[in-house]
Amino acid sequence: YKALVANTTAKYNTAVGSYSLTSNTTGQDNVAIGYTTAKNNTTGCSNTAVGNKALCLTTTGCGNTALGMAAMRLNTTASYNTATGWNALYTNSTGTYNTASGYRALFSNTTAGDNTASGTYTLYANTTGKYNTAHGLKALQANTCGDSNVAVGLFSLFYNTTDSHNTAVGRYS
Repeated sequence: YKALVANTTAKYNTAVGSYSLTSNTTGQDNVAIGYTTAKNNTTGCSNTAVGNKALCLTTTGCGNTALGMAAMRLNTTASYNTATGWNALYTNSTGTYNTASGYRALFSNTTAGDNTASGTYTLYANTTGKYNTAHGLKALQANTCGDSNVAVGLFSLFYNTTDSHNTAVGRYS
């Protein structure tokens, strides 16, 4: 219902599900599968959204992949991000080159870029911290604006909030 309803000159789009790619006018090479996926996309290109409300608010972002319920839901103009998992990169609006894999990975990220989060709640509180890598359940979970941190292991650098240039490897390190 109303999938690709506003399409004017765009090509090579696939929309499956009510309100998917509803606002798309000239954006090309997009795939949207699920209820309200990429609903607000107008000119964004080469995006893939699979899952209820994935990439829902994206308007002009390009090269994004969002797989999972509400993955990258609040994204507006950011490009070149990958989110896999329920609510992964949920709050991201303009941050670029992020990769989030896992339930609520990089959930609070808004403008930060170049982060990699793998695991449930990894880099969960990050908003503006960039160049971070977290792997493992709740690794760097409390980080908000710390940059260039590496956390590998269950709860690794869990309490780090603003410190930068740290490396921790191992469980609870």
